[in-house]
Amino acid sequence: MEFAVQWGLAHRDLSQLTAVGVDEIARSRGHRYLTLVYDIGGEAKRLLAVAEERTEASLRLCLEGLGETVCQQVQYVCSDMWKPYLKVIAEKLGGAVHVLDRFHVMQKFGKALDEIRAEEAKRLQRDGYEPVLKRSRWCFLKRPANLTEKQTVKLSELLKYNLRTVRAYLLREEFQRLWDYKSAAWAERFLNEWTRRVMRSRLEPMKKIARTIRSHQALLLNWFRARGEVSSGAVEGLNNKVKLVTRKSYGFRTSEVAKLALLHNLGRLPEPKQTHRFC
Repeated sequence: MEFAVQWGLAHRDLSQLTAVGVDEIARSRGHRYLTLVYDIGGEAKRLLAVAEERTEASLRLCLEGLGETVCQQVQYVCSDMWKPYLKVIAEKLGGAVHVLDRFHVMQKFGKALDEIRAEEAKRLQRDGYEPVLKRSRWCFLKRPANLTEKQTVKLSELLKYNLRTVRAYLLREEFQRLWDYKSAAWAERFLNEWTRRVMRSRLEPMKKIARTIRSHQALLLNWFRARGEVSSGAVEGLNNKVKLVTRKSYGFRTSEVAKLALLHNLGRLPEPKQTHRFC
């Protein structure tokens, strides 16, 4: 497998590479991560590079392995808001349009909403109120279209209450309108108004998101500049395949062999030519 991967990396064609996705996955317990760089342009989605940990050095190693010429031809790059990645992307892929991954942006809302709900449920129980938030977690975390009939009924009942969780939920649903805009200018006006409203609320987890959005607003608005050119959902789809390959490769204990397994299965590398051995 090592021979096949080394031969494939030496003979692969990156001349048509125009868009890359950067992300990380947990390799094992104990906050041990792998940094992954994908080709997300065109029809052939593939894994380009793997490095241990999720640091500046990890991503820099991946991009340097692609070569300076390849990095200069990249037009779009998609990532989350992990600060070490943002720094290296600005350094190595400065000429590309940098898009923040929509999935990771909305993931922050889910965590904030769940934090508010858990805290409020404990407070209601402590103060002797009716436990209306019991078994309501997925009613708030799921998109309305994905709710079951029972969850839809429960959510409609909860929306009648003046709860902190309900206010946070409505703010999240209002933010979803951002992705429907066609113009970056109108989207920017919407973001400014939305963040002002959130900063006047007393929902600290939501205010934290608003501050994050303000500090990354330029990158967030790049989503409209790259509309139709890259699909951020491709990164999550490839991450799922990486996790599947990792589970299938459970016998490989070292990180180097694990990285070879990922490149062998997801790198779409050309197969080495068959050679004949004579004894």
